[in-house]
Amino acid sequence: MHDHAPSGIRGASNRRLLAISLSITATVMVVQIVGAALTGSLALLADAAHMFTDAAALVIALIASLVAARPANDRNTFGYQRAEVFGALVNAIILIALSVWVALEGVRRLLEPEAVEVAGGLMLVVAIVGLAANAIAMWLLSSAQRRSINVRGAYLEVLGDLLGSVAVIVAAIVILTTGWMPADAIASLLIAAMIIPRAVSLLREVASVLSESTPQGMQVAEVRRHILSKEGVVDVHDVHVWQLTRGAPVFSAHVVVDDDAVRAGRSSEILASLQNCLAQHFDVEHSTFQLEPAGHVEHDTHA
Repeated sequence: MHDHAPSGIRGASNRRLLAISLSITATVMVVQIVGAALTGSLALLADAAHMFTDAAALVIALIASLVAARPANDRNTFGYQRAEVFGALVNAIILIALSVWVALEGVRRLLEPEAVEVAGGLMLVVAIVGLAANAIAMWLLSSAQRRSINVRGAYLEVLGDLLGSVAVIVAAIVILTTGWMPADAIASLLIAAMIIPRAVSLLREVASVLSESTPQGMQVAEVRRHILSKEGVVDVHDVHVWQLTRGAPVFSAHVVVDDDAVRAGRSSEILASLQNCLAQHFDVEHSTFQLEPAGHVEHDTHA
């Protein structure tokens, strides 16, 4: 099942979407830094730091996207799509470092609640501006993030910013209505707590790609059943499935073909049928099959 292609600005290329999101993020980051300086809010400063990290991550994502678009050559026969994975890895590391800093500073503020007076009114206004900007950036990236692990990394960071803005808004309202200043530090700790699970999830996905594990959602047993259902196919072995990056699975297998089909010259027909099956049912654009006569079975030593 395929997603319908988005129209309008959301249908733009990944690079253009990342560039637009970067512009939005950088603008709001400056607003939040100024707001944090004027209000003394740690939550706003944490959100601004997250925005700064997002801006850096989006730059990394843009660079990775440009590198990934380079064509394959004799040294890099699959091209440079794996660059997106390394970009996502950098994003995940940045997220973890950010969450540690925010958590430490939040605890310090809780232990010294009288150290800082926070201006709740201006804090609320700046947080609302951040919420609106993050919502727009998420909307822009929502479709492309399903197809690219690199864009997904940027999308997750913008999602974290949006949730962070919500936490800042709640803290600002508490400060305005009750004057309870620790609400600001608590909001900062919530931002850190929201960052860590997303970072771990992204790291897990990166590890899956780099370790060449079977893509999530693809069942090798089901692929085998489809292959064996083709006329003229006797057996299939040495099946390997991995992915270069999110949405780019690669498949290879040895397929044993009936001797009668080989003598009848149907090998090309069977090969085309198998490749079409992988493309249509499993979205595998790059598949390699080694066709073997029934009397020849050479198993991969790593199988």
